[in-house]
Amino acid sequence: MRASRLRRAFAVAAAAGAMVFSVAGTSGSAASGMPAAPRLPGVQADTLAERYGANDDFIEKSERAARRMGDTARADHLAELAEPGRQFLSFDPRDDGLAVEVLGDLAHADRVAVVVPGSDTTIDTFDELGTRYAALAGGARAVHAEMRRLSPDTKVAVVAWLGYHAPRTLSRDVVTTARAQAGGAQLRVFVAQLKQANPAAPVTLICHSYGSAVCGSAVENPASTAAPLDNLAGIAVVGSPGMGLRSASDLAVRVPLWVGRGADDWIAGVPHASVSVPGATIGFGTDPLSREFGARTFDAGRGGHSDYFKPGGLALHNLALIGLGHGEAVSHD
Repeated sequence: MRASRLRRAFAVAAAAGAMVFSVAGTSGSAASGMPAAPRLPGVQADTLAERYGANDDFIEKSERAARRMGDTARADHLAELAEPGRQFLSFDPRDDGLAVEVLGDLAHADRVAVVVPGSDTTIDTFDELGTRYAALAGGARAVHAEMRRLSPDTKVAVVAWLGYHAPRTLSRDVVTTARAQAGGAQLRVFVAQLKQANPAAPVTLICHSYGSAVCGSAVENPASTAAPLDNLAGIAVVGSPGMGLRSASDLAVRVPLWVGRGADDWIAGVPHASVSVPGATIGFGTDPLSREFGARTFDAGRGGHSDYFKPGGLALHNLALIGLGHGEAVSHD
């Protein structure tokens, strides 16, 4: 029964995706006119400033190129990314784009949190997705501010990680694991890079919605050649359709795995199953909030799917505590 519901969900998403992508998929499609990407040094403590500066110039050049091509909407979004004081570890303006922004002093942080976003996240929605706090940048800023408020003496850095191509909500990709698997491999490499920039700082992944499947793929029992995760200290998952895992025991590293879901989050109605069809896996397996999954649960409040990073909210408070390594203070359902 659950498999048949999942197939119906896939059919609806695929049909809707065919309709909306004729319009929604056009933004940034003229990326062939964008400037060439700069040559960047590796991610090291003493190269961060160079990377930030090079990407700042790249974003400004990309903005000017977008205006020349008549893509005013993209240019306006890039202008916001280019505002003074922002620190981008990486940036790619092609198609939906990729961007990794750092809040705080990454090289000298005591704790690092990486926010992994869900569907509809692009460089055009990086700063606003319905609301500011629902967008990746706003969510990361809210986590950073709450961590600093809760522990003023702790040096924290938060990374807004759009290092994978997130699916659109109304698309066939959003109900399959392909982008999560590709993104998981990229996320795993990024966590290893963080250790090069700051060997001492424990890293916590904060994963929202489809981003939880990306995180699940990153930490699932890896091949022996995969990048190590010995700096990973914890994972917090919110609004998850499933992590693509049968249970928390599928994690390759033994770190606390926390799961929360807002009382008004529609994701609770998503069927929790996994169905293999030719060329794809549809669905993300066991509900991470279920007893059989075996994760630690926390109280995510009364909010909906886009409210986890809302300033002043219980979900944000608990996520910040997890990011600080204060699991003992987290409130439970």
